[in-house]
Amino acid sequence: MKTLYKNSTILNFLDGKLTVIKNGFLAVNDDLIEYVGDKEPECAFDCVKDMTGTIIMPGIYNCHTHSPMTLLRGVGSDLPLDKWLFQKVFPVEDKLTAQDIEAGSYLALMEMISSGTVSFSDMYFEPEKTCEAVGRAGLRANISRPVQCFDPTEKPEDSYRIKQSIDLYDNYNKAFDGRILVDFCIHAEYTCDEKTTRYYSSLCNESKGNMHIHISETLKEHNECIGKYNMTPTKWFESLGAFDSRAFAAHCVFLTEEDMEIFKNHNISVVHNPTSNMKLGSGFAPVEDYIAKGINVALGTDGAASNNNLDMLEEMHIASLIHNGYHRDATIMSAEKILKMATVNGAVLQGRENCGNILPGYKADFVAIGTDAPNMIPCLDEAALIVYSAGRSDVRLTVVDGKVLYEKGEFLTLDKEKIYYDVKKAVERLYS
Repeated sequence: MKTLYKNSTILNFLDGKLTVIKNGFLAVNDDLIEYVGDKEPECAFDCVKDMTGTIIMPGIYNCHTHSPMTLLRGVGSDLPLDKWLFQKVFPVEDKLTAQDIEAGSYLALMEMISSGTVSFSDMYFEPEKTCEAVGRAGLRANISRPVQCFDPTEKPEDSYRIKQSIDLYDNYNKAFDGRILVDFCIHAEYTCDEKTTRYYSSLCNESKGNMHIHISETLKEHNECIGKYNMTPTKWFESLGAFDSRAFAAHCVFLTEEDMEIFKNHNISVVHNPTSNMKLGSGFAPVEDYIAKGINVALGTDGAASNNNLDMLEEMHIASLIHNGYHRDATIMSAEKILKMATVNGAVLQGRENCGNILPGYKADFVAIGTDAPNMIPCLDEAALIVYSAGRSDVRLTVVDGKVLYEKGEFLTLDKEKIYYDVKKAVERLYS
C-alpha cells in the first residue's frame, strides 16, 4: 500500500545535522519510506493524508524501561533506590503472575504509543508475555530477561534465569517481521556474581548479542563495588567479558574517566534516565562529558514505578533542562542534541539498521505532533517546540512499519477497554 503524508513540516537528520522541510511530503510504500522532500511526488497513491498543522519527526526510542512495572506506578515513592527496590518493589514483584505481567505490558504499550514511542528496550521477567503484546500492538522492541544470582552456591549452567534468557533469544529474536530483537541482560553488579556474569557473557558473545545492564546508578552501588573488587562496576563487567560483543548501559551516573574510555573503546552506549535518577535521589549522568568523548547517548524513562510515567516527550524536556541549569550554561544541551538522542541514537543502541530517521529506504516509523494547541503556537522553531513545549496530548499520529497504530486519540491495534479491565483486576489482587 502506498500512502502520501502531505503539507507537514518534516524533521530528519542528514549527515548528523537536523534538517527542516517546510510544507513537506512523505511517501510510504508498505513498510518503507520511499520519498521525503518539499515537492509532491507525481505517482499515484492508495491513500493521501493531509497533515497540515503538524510536525512529522522520526519515531521516539525509549531505550531503558521495565514495561510491566506500570502496575507498580507510585510504589515506594520518596525512597532512595536501595530501600525502594528491596523493601517496596521486590515484595510486590514476588506476587506478580504471568497474567499480571501481560496486563502491565499492554498498559505500557498504550502509554508509549500515545506519546510517540515507536521502539523500546525492556528488561523484565516473563518476557514472552511482553513479546506477544508488542507483536499484536505493532511496535518495535528489544526485549530481555534479566539475569541475577542471589545464591552463591548456584552453578551458572543450572540457572533458570539464564535458561529463560536463552530460550527467549531462540524463540523470539527477529520475531514479528524483525520488530522484536532479543537482548541479553545482566541486571546489575550488585544482583549478580562473578561466575554467573562470566558464564552468561560468554553465551552473549557466542551469539554476538547485545547486552543490557544497569551500571553505576547510585554512588552507593559504585563505591561498594570498588570496595568489594577494587574495580568500578564498568571495569568489573569489562573484566568478565560483558562488553566483548555489543552492550548498552542504563543510568551511568558515576562513570570515571577510565570508565568513559572503556565505554568508548567497546562502543558501549549510555541510556540517560534523568527523571528516574532525580526522583530516586541518585543524581544524573554527566552526558555532556560522554558526548564529548564520542560515546553514543540515548534516552529512557526507566520503569513507571520510578518515573512515574513512560512519556518520552517529557523525558526529552527534562533532559534538555537539567544540564544547562546545573552548569549555568544554556548552550550545553540543545534541542537538536536531545532530538538526536531520542531517535537516531536510540536506533544505533538497539542495533536497528535503516531506522530512527526519515530517509528514503528507511523503515516507515514516525510521529506527527500537532501545532494547533495553545502551547504549540506560534511555531517559530520546530525543534525547540517539540523539546520545550510539546506534551503527549500533542501527539496526533504514531506509525511503525508504515502501519498507523495511533491516530487522533484512537488506538488502532489495541483494545483499550479490555486492557483497563485486566489492569484493574491485577491491581485489586496485588494490593488488596
